[in-house]
Amino acid sequence: MSKGYRPYQPEQDLLLPPSLQEWLPENHLAYFVSDVVDQLDLSAIYAVYEKELRGQPPYDPRMMTKVLVYGYCVGVYSARKIQRRLVEDVAFRVLAAGNQPDFRTIADFRKIHLQALEGFFQQVLRITLEAGAMKLGRVALDGTKVKANASKHKAMSYARMKEQDERIAEQVREMLARAEAADAAEDELYGKDRHGDEMPEELQRQESRLRRIREAMKVLEARAKAEAEAAGKAADQAEPQAKAQHNFTDPESRIMKSTDGFVQAYNAQIAVEPNFQLIVGQAVTQAGNDVQQVVPMMKAVEEQSGQRPTELLADSGYCSDGNLQYLAAEAEPEKRIEAFIATGRQKHGEKTKSPRGRVPAKANRVERMTRKLQTKAGAAIYAARKAFVEPVFGQIKEARGFRRFSFRGLAKVRAEWAVVCAAHNILKVYRMCQA
Repeated sequence: MSKGYRPYQPEQDLLLPPSLQEWLPENHLAYFVSDVVDQLDLSAIYAVYEKELRGQPPYDPRMMTKVLVYGYCVGVYSARKIQRRLVEDVAFRVLAAGNQPDFRTIADFRKIHLQALEGFFQQVLRITLEAGAMKLGRVALDGTKVKANASKHKAMSYARMKEQDERIAEQVREMLARAEAADAAEDELYGKDRHGDEMPEELQRQESRLRRIREAMKVLEARAKAEAEAAGKAADQAEPQAKAQHNFTDPESRIMKSTDGFVQAYNAQIAVEPNFQLIVGQAVTQAGNDVQQVVPMMKAVEEQSGQRPTELLADSGYCSDGNLQYLAAEAEPEKRIEAFIATGRQKHGEKTKSPRGRVPAKANRVERMTRKLQTKAGAAIYAARKAFVEPVFGQIKEARGFRRFSFRGLAKVRAEWAVVCAAHNILKVYRMCQA
C-alpha cells in the first residue's frame, strides 16, 4: 500500500477564504496596523483630493496609509518593494484589499503627504499614553547618526572650493580666449554675418561646475555668519573654516562621525520611557554632537506626548553646565527635571568609588553631577539607561534595517524619522497586546 499524503491541488480555483478577515490569524500585525490607522485623523490628506474633482479617482488615502505604515513596521521602505509585496505578500494584499498601486503612485503619495504623515507620531503616541493611562516619569535621551540620501564623496570643503574656483575660472578664461580667437579667424574667413554656433560642450560643463561651486561657497559663508551671530561675534568678518563641508546632493546633511567612521548623515534623536521602550519624543538635527539637544528634546517630549518627564538619563555627550541649569529650573521648581547625566566616559569594567563627605560649596553643576552619579543610588539609576534606550536604535537599524533616509533635506528627513518612530511605537503596543 502506497504512502498517503495530505491533499495538494494547485490548480484549484480558490486557495484563500472569500473574506479578507480570514486570510491571516486574527491577531496578525496587519490587522493591528489597520485598526490603529482607522483611529488616526487623515483629514489633511483627504483635503488634498477634495480640492481636485477632475481625473481618475485616486486610491483611498486610508488604504495607502495602512500599506505605508505597515511597510515601515516590517522594514520595507522602498516603493518598488512595496509594490512587489502587494502582489506576493498576503498581509500587504489584505491591507490593500486587492488594490495594487504601482511604485510611482506609492512614492508620490508618500512624497505629497510626508508632512501629514509626520503628525502620525504624535497621534499614535498620545493614543497609546491615554489608552494605558501612562504618566511619564523617567526617560532616557540618546542620538544616532543615520546616513543621508547622499554620498560623502559628493561633498567638498570650503578650502577645496576656493582652490577649484580659481582653477576652473582660469580654465574658463582660457577656453573663452580660444573661442574668441576661433571666432575672429572664422569671421575673417566667412564674414561677420555668419550664424553663431552653440557654446562648446566642455565650456558649458566648466561654467556650470563653477556656478555650483560659487553657490556652495555662498551657502557656507552664510552659515558661518549665522553661527557668528548666534555666538555674539561680528558676523561681517566671519569666514567659513577651511574644513567646512558642503554636499552637492543633499546640502542640508553633514559629515558626521559614527560607528561606521565619517559618513554623510543627520543626527536622529529619541527620548524613550523605560517600561515598554516607547519613544516619547523624537527629532532630527544637523548638529554633529548632542550637547545642544537637551533643551529642544525636552520641549519635543512635552509637545509630542503632552507630558513633561520628571527624570532624565543621558550620556556624557549631553553634559554641560547650561543643560544642567535648564533641567534644574531654578526659577520654576515645578518644571524641574531630575538629571542623571554622565560627565565623562567611564572605562569598561571601571568601578566608581562612592564619595565621602559633603559636596564642596564651590563645586559647579558638573562637579555636583559627577558626585551624584558616584553614589550607589545615582550609579544604579544611570546604569539602567543602556537597557532601555540603546536597544531601540538596534531594533530600528538592525531588526528593521532603517540605516539611510529615503528623502533629502532636513524637513523631509524629520518627517520620515517621525514615521519610523511611529512604526516603532505601533510595534511595541502590538507586542504589549499580545503578551
